[in-house]
Amino acid sequence: MTAAKLHIVKEKQTMKSPLLLSAAGLLLLIVLSAVHLTQGEADLPLSTVINALFSSNQVMEHQILYSLRLPRTVIGILVGGALAVAGALLQNATRNPLASAATLGINAGAFFALTVCTVFAPVLAKQYPLILTCLGGALAAMLAFTMAGGAKASPVRLALSGMIVTMALSSFVAAIQLFFEQETMGLFVWGSGSLAQNGWDGVAHAWPWIVGGLLAACLLSGKWDLMEMDEETVTSLGQKAWQLRIAGLAIAVLLAAAAVSVVGPIGFVGLIAPHLMRMLGAKRHIALLPTSFIYGSVIVIAADILAMQLKSSLGALPAGAVTALIGGPWLIWLVLRTVKARREGTPQMSSASSNTLSKVPYPVLVTGALVLLLIGIIVSLAFGSLRLPIGDVMAALFGDGEANVKRMVLDMRLPRTLVAALAGAALAVSGLLLQGVVRNPLADPSVIGVTAGASVGAMLIMAVFTGLSVQWLPAGAFIGAVLVSAIVFWLGRKSGFQPAVVALLGLGVSAVGGAIVQILVIRMKMTVATALVWLAGTTYARTWDDFRQLVYWPIILLPIAWYLARRIDVLQFADATVTNLGLKVDRTRLWIGGLGVALAAAAVSVVGSIGFVGLIAPHMTRMLVGPHYRKLVPLSALLGALLLVLADLIGRSLFAPKEIPSGLVAALIGAPYFMWLMHQASSKKRG
Repeated sequence: MTAAKLHIVKEKQTMKSPLLLSAAGLLLLIVLSAVHLTQGEADLPLSTVINALFSSNQVMEHQILYSLRLPRTVIGILVGGALAVAGALLQNATRNPLASAATLGINAGAFFALTVCTVFAPVLAKQYPLILTCLGGALAAMLAFTMAGGAKASPVRLALSGMIVTMALSSFVAAIQLFFEQETMGLFVWGSGSLAQNGWDGVAHAWPWIVGGLLAACLLSGKWDLMEMDEETVTSLGQKAWQLRIAGLAIAVLLAAAAVSVVGPIGFVGLIAPHLMRMLGAKRHIALLPTSFIYGSVIVIAADILAMQLKSSLGALPAGAVTALIGGPWLIWLVLRTVKARREGTPQMSSASSNTLSKVPYPVLVTGALVLLLIGIIVSLAFGSLRLPIGDVMAALFGDGEANVKRMVLDMRLPRTLVAALAGAALAVSGLLLQGVVRNPLADPSVIGVTAGASVGAMLIMAVFTGLSVQWLPAGAFIGAVLVSAIVFWLGRKSGFQPAVVALLGLGVSAVGGAIVQILVIRMKMTVATALVWLAGTTYARTWDDFRQLVYWPIILLPIAWYLARRIDVLQFADATVTNLGLKVDRTRLWIGGLGVALAAAAVSVVGSIGFVGLIAPHMTRMLVGPHYRKLVPLSALLGALLLVLADLIGRSLFAPKEIPSGLVAALIGAPYFMWLMHQASSKKRG
């Protein structure tokens, strides 16, 4: 057989595979759509669905099908396809296999913009939702791109930046929802991606943009194929790479924004479908984009069917929660697959923390931090919905003063403030230990999944094992945190504990944990405000029982952490060096990591999911005293305690009598700080 004939045969095989893939996908989508139409408050027979589609009349079943179920199915097909095509375009434009509307923060940015305008400019939100979501998604993507280091950003760093932007914007959205509960009523479930429709308005709004975006993407499919080459080759072929990249990003943002403006953010579809199509043989974009659209629709419809099947036992689940359960593991697999061929990372602890800004002697720093903590506690006791003079607070602490003041100070404010201090100290030292174990300056109980695991464990005790008392919450939180941290550490070990990789693995695990928590919240029928407060983390109404439940953990574990501090110093060297020094690396990591997990689990079991304290306090401490852990452990504990006491104080004083959960205050401060750290790391790498 000649070379020309072989080429023709290969071309025919290449064309045949996507056609078969598309045909199989369409058949599967038709079957799933038919099943989807039978699902609802009352299941309809398939025969009724078929009769309604081909010979509609005015019976109630047919009206329900046309006004509620068919719009839900159609919007699921449109949204799933839009997010899948957006993911394929983003992966092409950024040359990043981990890119999607979810991992680059586009979904979160679009939802943030719509939430803000729903509260502060409801007319704009109602009349121009697509413009608002486009602007929000584009700005979020630009922020993630800049944080990661621009055009030279590696795949893992860009995905990590996008996930950080998502976390930051989610914190702001949660704060807005908490303050404006009436205005944002219904956004909690919808914000996780709900396909529920009341009529055809959503479909009418979305379909022109989604179909138009898909057609534009397909018309430029040959250009996207060129983008698979290096920029010099693209330029030599007479194309401008930057124009093609901007065009791809613009179409992707439009598709994602159209989806979010109707159903809220549904994550990971744009990550799963395009990769699956490439694995099945759809390499060229003329085949990749249509097949991704079909199978993205299949994923969303299948997720919604599963959500409705679980409705009787778990409650009304949004499709986005189901896709997160699938997409989190997929993201983890893709991260590990991406880093096999290259080393990804952020600066190691030894290089990132060697500079000490303060020349103040260490004993003076510790004394100063302790004095500030005591002042913070006293001020916290004086402020709240009712402000008390400092003199009255001091008198109450020494057993004098009016009975009402003594009761308010000693029985209400003091246990709450002490719980905040203990939890802050535990989370700060937990973050410090985890950063040392994985040699990752971005590690934090909330970032690498420990907080999510503890939250799942605690929520399972509340939702499933309802016969158990609240005293079992620490056990549930501890087990959940241990299991999640074991998964992250095991996966991270395969990548050599590369810092950005471990953080991204933790975020993937956290996505799954967040979906599970949301499912449990819905199952427990918690109110939106109660759910948001729990998920954000709060010290509200903490009592002496909560104090006694928490106090033993820091008292026992913090001295052990200080004792093991010198071993953490040694762990900052390469593993071979550590082994030559006589230290068993894996065993030492296990013990110290377990210590950090236990501290985080104890805190989360009492105050909920409070993030970023374990990131901010250790970094502040390193800037003051350098990288030596014997000095870092006590000072981090004091600064962590001070941070959470101040967060609690700000949360209940700023808009008194309405309170902001202290976890939200910490997140609103910590998320921008985390973003700044990423930007600094990128700047150093470019320099």
